[in-house]
Amino acid sequence: MPDTMTRLPDGQPILRVVPMPADVNPQGDVFGGWIMAQVDVAGALPAMRRARGRVTTVAVNSFLFKQPVSVGDLVSFYAEVVDTGRTSMRVRVEVYAERHPAQPITVKVTEAVLTYVAINQHGEKRELPEID
Repeated sequence: MPDTMTRLPDGQPILRVVPMPADVNPQGDVFGGWIMAQVDVAGALPAMRRARGRVTTVAVNSFLFKQPVSVGDLVSFYAEVVDTGRTSMRVRVEVYAERHPAQPITVKVTEAVLTYVAINQHGEKRELPEID
């Protein structure tokens, strides 16, 4: 799959990580499950901020792998709450890889939408607080 170059979005990523050799499959690409786990972590951060507390993932609404990720790529995760309900919220996560340090390029590698629900200390649903 050819690299389709892009730029990083404005603002700071919510998470940045470099995959290691233990994270790859026999073909040398990073496991999709590793990327999915990082997307879930990245998506939970703005969800927890909006909920002002604990959240749990209840759905992966969409998940698209656009490019493979390799060991040594600097992977940046951008996440934002895009919709809220009474107890739940949808979060969009976009993932970019910065690769080839000698001749750097940036490519969008993954995009996803996940749904999180605010929960209390007993793991029960709770209403989202009002926005100040």
